[in-house]
Amino acid sequence: MTAIAPKPPRIITELPGPKAKALIARDAEVVSPSYPRGVPFVMDHGRGAEVWDVDGNRFLDFCGGIAVANTGHSHPKVVQAIKDAADQFLHISSDFWHEKWVRLAERINELKPMGDEPVMSFMCNSGTEAVEGALKLARSVTGRTRFLGFLGGFHGRTMGALAFTASKYTQQSGFFPTMPGVTHVPYPNNFRPLFAGKDQGAAVLDYIENVLFQTNVPPKDVAAILVEPIQGEGGYLVPPDGFLAGLRALCDRHGILLIFDEVQAGIGRTGRMFASQHWGVTPDIMTLAKGLGSGIPVGMVAAKKKWMSQWKRGAHGNTYGGNPIAAASALATLDLVEHGLMANAAKVGEHFMARLRELQARHACIGEVRGRGLMIGVEFVNPDGSAAAKLCDDIIVRAFHHGLLLLPCGQSTVRFMPPLVITTDDVDEAIEMLEAAITDARGA
Repeated sequence: MTAIAPKPPRIITELPGPKAKALIARDAEVVSPSYPRGVPFVMDHGRGAEVWDVDGNRFLDFCGGIAVANTGHSHPKVVQAIKDAADQFLHISSDFWHEKWVRLAERINELKPMGDEPVMSFMCNSGTEAVEGALKLARSVTGRTRFLGFLGGFHGRTMGALAFTASKYTQQSGFFPTMPGVTHVPYPNNFRPLFAGKDQGAAVLDYIENVLFQTNVPPKDVAAILVEPIQGEGGYLVPPDGFLAGLRALCDRHGILLIFDEVQAGIGRTGRMFASQHWGVTPDIMTLAKGLGSGIPVGMVAAKKKWMSQWKRGAHGNTYGGNPIAAASALATLDLVEHGLMANAAKVGEHFMARLRELQARHACIGEVRGRGLMIGVEFVNPDGSAAAKLCDDIIVRAFHHGLLLLPCGQSTVRFMPPLVITTDDVDEAIEMLEAAITDARGA
């Protein structure tokens, strides 16, 4: 019987290696220091869920470019679609038409993000730009000027989107005033409740309807409520059942549009094409980006046709929206996600959650494991139950030295957003590295 050759070692140099150090030093001289970088990983190439740095060290990537590389790094079908599109033409402005742009809009309509209501799309370049477009559309069609957002939410860093972003004060520090008219309310969190009662979703809805709308924000002035169906940067928070449906009903009562920001949670990450489909709730407007292009910059505002068809010529536009390279990448991505990767995310995600809960049983510092599909958060706590921010950061650094790439969110949560191509074997290997990192950090 032929023995199976062991995998080569993941880490072959002291981290960071000499080539990584040299490039980071060059970067420091010419690149803005505003990027929120953590561990010193300098990428050379990637395949699937594995990435290699410039010194030859091999890592499991459980960041996926912040939930972007849903089809894995350099999926051959996506790469081929990009090459074929590049052979035709690289760009034509939005003053004209082309096949891939129209086909992408048709594909989104076929996926029924608004249920049985027909959908129109506006193409752009990023999640932030998609949010800006959604806000403009909501103001345009309602004639109203105010909005509700959620504490812990992340929607981007341009001045309109930044007005809603409330996951870290550093994102707003020094940039006030942003777009006026945004009021924030708590995002429901049963693990760390802010209101009395077991159902924080119901409590938040009650606060909006019977406190905020009665005392401070006239509902007739509110154009839209912008919410992440699963909150990303704020902690990978999964809302209680009934919350999104309650928001939908509240919006319908007051003629308010409901905007779902699916930039991080959408495109198969949660085991459904759109995270909101777990609760059977549809918005009026949806923003998409990140996983839509497998790494090629692309964003989209998808909206009910009855709303977007009201936009007049010149009301909104851009130079690069509908770019043929981005559209080709998105079409290939949607095919892969719909016909296999979405189901894999659901299946492997169940295995991952079970393995993480086994870890939780062995390590009291894990306060909660939560998520859907391959959008999973593990919240670390101190012995008194408070957020263990330093421990969380230490675990991420130590996981890097074991060959596992991770990112934080919330106050003390590690978020797992690997490519949707991962296997249960990948998960088991990642669990070993994560547990070693936890043990190292707790023993330090």
